[in-house]
Amino acid sequence: MRPSGRSLDEMRPVEITTDVTKHAEGSCIIKCGDTHVLCTASIEKRVPPWLKNTGLGWVTAEYGMLPRATTTRNRREAAAGKQSGRTQEIQRLIGRSLRAGIDRVALGERQITVDCDVLQADGGTRCASITGGWVALRLAVNKLLATGEIKEDPLVNHVAAVSCGIYGGQPVLDLDYPEDSEAGTDANFVMTGTKGLIEIQGSAEGATFSREEFNQLMDLAEKGVSELVSAQEKATS
Repeated sequence: MRPSGRSLDEMRPVEITTDVTKHAEGSCIIKCGDTHVLCTASIEKRVPPWLKNTGLGWVTAEYGMLPRATTTRNRREAAAGKQSGRTQEIQRLIGRSLRAGIDRVALGERQITVDCDVLQADGGTRCASITGGWVALRLAVNKLLATGEIKEDPLVNHVAAVSCGIYGGQPVLDLDYPEDSEAGTDANFVMTGTKGLIEIQGSAEGATFSREEFNQLMDLAEKGVSELVSAQEKATS
């Protein structure tokens, strides 16, 4: 029995609310159960120096967690004077994932920065950031298309992510914090809307897991991502 009472292949309720900030070209709040993330996309008419005069655009991401996103207050990383290794790793993952769904030639020489700020954490914050980050990116690109700044849609596929794991000896979909903290195996799956794999981050926390169990996790991830893509489509239609 899962702590939440969900079935093994049941996602937490997903809610995506768009246009939640005034200034960002694209914005949303994604709620995956009790994990809530604010995602904004900002367009700049510049690219990193190594991309100047290449005709290629760039999508990057930044990630942060508010001090009381968790049960006890965490010190702001700005106050510590540097980002943690975890933060750097997550924001690089978000950026890599979102770039996998975009045609950088069609985007042209401009950069879109997707900021993901965790308002409340209950497991799966990086997956929620990727899924919500795509929605913010979609909305920002829509504005470029509407104004005629770009002629061709550079978003070639949906990008979404979900966690799966072995909890209580059983493969489960969409781990919340109580499950994540005790899972024997924990994995994050980043996929396109057409089930193309972008990245898998998986590790055994206790006992090893078998190829058969991995295949079960993969099947669960495909189901979860399909549901997340449907939520993205509903939010951006």
